[in-house]
This record gives sequence, structure tokens and C-alpha cells, in this order.
Amino acid sequence: MQSGWNDQEAAACGNDWLAQRVYTSRLLGREPSLVLHGGGNTSVKASRRNILGDDEEILYVKGSGWDLATIDAAGFAATRLSTLQRLATLPSLSDSDMMRELKAACTDPAAPTPSVEAILHAIIPFRFVDHTHADAVVAISNTPGGEETLRNLYGSDVLILPYVMPGFILARQIYEATQNVDWSTLKGIVLLHHGVFTFHAEAKSSYENMVAMVDRAEQYLQENGVFSIACTGEYLPVTEDFLQVAKMRKQVSDLVGKPMCARWDFSPEATGYSVLDNVWDIAARGPLTPDHVLHTKRTAVVVDNDSDSATEQFSQQYREYFDRHNNGQLTCLDTAPRVAVWKNRGMLYFSPNVKRLRVVQDIASHTRRAVQWAEALGGWSALPEKDIFELEYWELEQAKLKSSAIAPALEGKVAIVTGAASGIGRACVELLVKRGASVAALDINPQVATQFPMEQVSGFVCDVTDPASVQHAVQKTVQQFGGIDILVSNAGYFPASAAIEALADDVLDKSLQLNFTSHVALLRECIPYLRMGCEPAVVVVASKNVPAPGPGAMAYSSAKAALTQMVRVAALELGQFGIRVNAVHPNAVFDTGIWDEKTLQARGTAYGMTVAEYKTSNVLKKEVTSACVAESIVALCGKEFSCTTGAQLAIDGGNDRVI
Repeated sequence: MQSGWNDQEAAACGNDWLAQRVYTSRLLGREPSLVLHGGGNTSVKASRRNILGDDEEILYVKGSGWDLATIDAAGFAATRLSTLQRLATLPSLSDSDMMRELKAACTDPAAPTPSVEAILHAIIPFRFVDHTHADAVVAISNTPGGEETLRNLYGSDVLILPYVMPGFILARQIYEATQNVDWSTLKGIVLLHHGVFTFHAEAKSSYENMVAMVDRAEQYLQENGVFSIACTGEYLPVTEDFLQVAKMRKQVSDLVGKPMCARWDFSPEATGYSVLDNVWDIAARGPLTPDHVLHTKRTAVVVDNDSDSATEQFSQQYREYFDRHNNGQLTCLDTAPRVAVWKNRGMLYFSPNVKRLRVVQDIASHTRRAVQWAEALGGWSALPEKDIFELEYWELEQAKLKSSAIAPALEGKVAIVTGAASGIGRACVELLVKRGASVAALDINPQVATQFPMEQVSGFVCDVTDPASVQHAVQKTVQQFGGIDILVSNAGYFPASAAIEALADDVLDKSLQLNFTSHVALLRECIPYLRMGCEPAVVVVASKNVPAPGPGAMAYSSAKAALTQMVRVAALELGQFGIRVNAVHPNAVFDTGIWDEKTLQARGTAYGMTVAEYKTSNVLKKEVTSACVAESIVALCGKEFSCTTGAQLAIDGGNDRVI
């Protein structure tokens, strides 16, 4: 590991210790092998004059929920140092009492909640304190003789302590262990199976002490020929695999009791891990560090040909694990896995939303690498399950169950939207994401691949008239998110006005292909996945021209009428599988790609109206926007219309001909 310190960047911090703290925290956070998703914390001690004019010694400690890779000054909770130091002298302190006292010690009630390691940071008598969960160090500690190996690597200037629970218990352990220690002789502390602390009066030295300790561990792995070890493999998916992914995702969702996202990783590293002969054993030994259990469960499930029995067995074993350690006062979490090793096909990850899915994937990828290191060094050995259980069912985590915020209505659901680059399609994507769904945005416009910056959206360039392109987009959706629950079939084409006698065959064919046949092909491709979806729903965007056609629009109106008839038949056929199919009939939606100011002006003039009058020429005198249509479409996909199928909903501000 190399230091990322840059003198020019550091100079911008000047003598501001908090700015220096932000800088080196980001250096740590940008290295995933040190810090994974909240698995580390940093602090700095400084004096500050309060509103009464008194100078106070303050511990600025990372706030809970902040990411070291992107943290800024606001992410550090300013706490009264003397209060935290006195808390360390207490013989005992419950975690809930500790968190209350930490919050009370904050100088600003609006500050983030201090890290659970704040007391430990307070009693280390150096200005800067860095804490990481370095993969290499933890992996070595998870091997037979790991403690002795680390002692030999670091010598007497690193204090090595056995694992205890984070929070007050850990702070108290170090408080007691260092009563007769000369801190000036120490460069760091290793907490077995947990992580590393380094410290110094200077930000650079504390950071580079961390880099040096981790580098020494990585050198040891290199010297033993295991640092670059990684079993790799190659797997080319077939259609049945994607259906199996959707099936496993549905099994997990049913166990959790709500929709879950899933991701199939068949990268060479994941595939290589899945082909290991002893993967059944090593996947069941435990996490890299105990805090990972909050994201990944204690073990992974290994799936071969029968995912039903494997998932059921995991669920039963998890319940037994809970019963073995329950003190009678705990609430059992869901019994579903978060990581699956799919024999010879890679790995699967499960989580309620895409943000947390990324966390699970990152942790699993680091864990499988560390497992292979440890196996090559003599054997992977995680903490006993009781220690893991105590962290998984930590008092603070149980409290979160009682106070957790209400999830967005569509969290965990997976949607496909066609024609997603503009107009109604784009509005649907944005609203579905706002309601918590993960969305595959499909469009023939290449811009769709990059125009949605949210990680809940994957944009796929797709020609809906090409069956191979449609199949590829659907399979990518399933690989990325796990299945399909919602289909918004929106892509379309409005040909130039022409009387029937003047209608060219190619115009009619194109309209039928884009406005009818492509929707049939898309639905046909999605049905097997929708059958394994969570409360699946399909909404097809038709047109006001179905109930109220106009002259000159035969090619468009007829195709949309056929499309609406398809909706009715699909509702009849798919209802037995719980799949709802409905249609919307928008009209005069002017913020779409087919309208511009010149066209609007011409239309208004033709009707003797201003543009504003033309836009609101409906019964309600309201402009119908893409967002208005999206609101109705997303509502049809939700619980509000859970008993509605085969319906046709006009979204036109009231059209006298339709009425």
C-alpha cells in the first residue's frame, strides 16, 4: 500500500486541524481495502472557544452514517473531550446510555450522532486518531496463529488485543490495557478480527502509520505468495439462468416479507470463487469482520441446482442460530440470506434497495478475496458465532428496528420503462426512483445510457423493434436488479398526418411495428419474469385516439387501438398469475419530443388560440404534462390500484369527445 499524501493538497488545509482531519479521512476512505461503507472512523482533538468565551477541549469525531471517502467538516460531531474521557472511567455503561451521553456531549444538538468509538478516540492521548478495518490485517488475524503472526510483524510498538464488542466495552478494554503503557512507544493498536488504530500529533504521521501497518501486512501476504491469489473463472449465461435469478430473488423477497433487489455477479473473480471445491464450507464460516454481519448476515447460502431447498435450509438454520443465542428479549430479523454463492455461476447479492445492494456486493467481494488469502495461509477462521450474534443483535441495532423510518412505497421493486430518454418515459423513470424503485431505462437514443445519474437507474440502449435487443435489455435488467415487477411500455411513434387514401405502406408498417408489435414482443419477453415478480403490474401507454380518433391519424390510431385490445387480452390471461395490466390514454402532452414552440404556435393559430389557450383547451382548462401522466402510471403500479386490471384511464384534462 502506498501513501496518498500530497504536499500541495495538504498545504491547502493550512494549520486548520479539522481541515487536515477531513483531508486524511478522505485519503483513508478512498481506499476500499481500508474502509468499507462506514467500517472505520477518524477524529481530531482541538480547542474551541464557546459562546461564553471559555476555551473547551473538543473531540471532533466522525458522525454515524458519514462516508470517509466524501466526508467534510459537517460530518464530524464536536463533543466535549473531558466528558468522553470521564465516561471511560465508568465500570459499565449500556450502549443506549452511552449513545445518549455521546449525544449530550455534543456542542451542537444538530450535529451528527458521534461514532460508537468516540470514547475510545477520546482516551487515546494524541491529536489525530485513525481507525480502519484493513482487509490484509484482519485476514491474517482470521488464520490459525494469526495473533502470533501479527506480533511478529509489528513488534512491541503495536498493541495487539483480543476481539471484544465495539462501543463502550472496547473503549473500556483499551482504557484498562493501557493504564501502565507508555503511549509514546506505540504506533498503533490491532484489534483481532476487527481492525487497526493509529495515532499521532500530526495528521500526516497518523495516516502514514496506518499505511505502513497495512503495507507490512500486505508484504507478508506477498512474501507468502498469496497476496495476488484469486481463483478466476468464466461463465457465459443462458436464458434459463436469468429466470433462475428472478426465482431466487422472489424466494428471498418472500422470506423477508417485502420486495428485495438482487444482483448476479458472474465476474471472473466471483465465478472463480464459486467453483472452489470447499466453497460449501468456507462460505459458512463467518464474516471478515463482525460489523459486516449487519449487511451480509453471518454466512452465505450456497446454491447448486435446487435453490428452493438451499434457501429454505438457510432460513431454518438462521432461525436455529437465533434460538441458540436469544436471551428471550430479542426480535428475530428476517431469515433470508444476503449473499449467495451460485455453484459454478458466480455470486448473488440481495438487499432492500440498490444503495445497500452495492454495500453487500462490495463486502462480499472483499471477503472472498480475504478468505482465499487465509485459506492459503492455513485456513479461514472467523469469530465464533456467538460473538457475531452479539453484534448482529446489538442493543443499538435492535433499537433501530423500533425507530426505522417508513420505506418508500416502491422500495425493492424493479421497473422497466421504454421510451425513457424523454417525455412521459423520462418522467416515469424519475418518479419511480423517487418512490423507491430500481429502474431499467430503455430507449433507442444513446443518451439514455448516461442521462440518469442516480444509481437506482441503469440506462440501456434498446431498439424495441428488435427482439434480440429487447431480450438483451431484459436480461441485463434481471442481472442488475434481480427481476421485473413493473413494466411501463411507453415507446411510440406519431407519424405525420395523412388521409387513408394517401397513407404510404411503409408509414403504416412503421406505426404498427412501433406502436403495437414492439409492445407485444416486449410484454412476451417480460411475462416469465413478471410471473415471479412482487405484486407485478404492467401499464401500457396508449392514446386518446383510441376512444376518440381524429381524421388523418389512421396509422397511429389503429395501432394504438390494437395495443389497447392487447391490454385487455393480457389482463384476462395474466390475472391468474397476479399480474395486473392496465392502459392509460394521454392527450395533448406538450412537453414531449414531438412538440416544439413552432409547432405549438402553428396549432394555436389554426384553432384561433394563443399557445397558452391551446395547451389548456380541455374541460378542466389545465395543461397536461409528462409529470401528470407519470403520476397516474406510477399510481397504477402501486397498492392504490391493487384490485384493478384491464382498465383504461384517460389523462387528458377532460376531452369532450371522449366524455
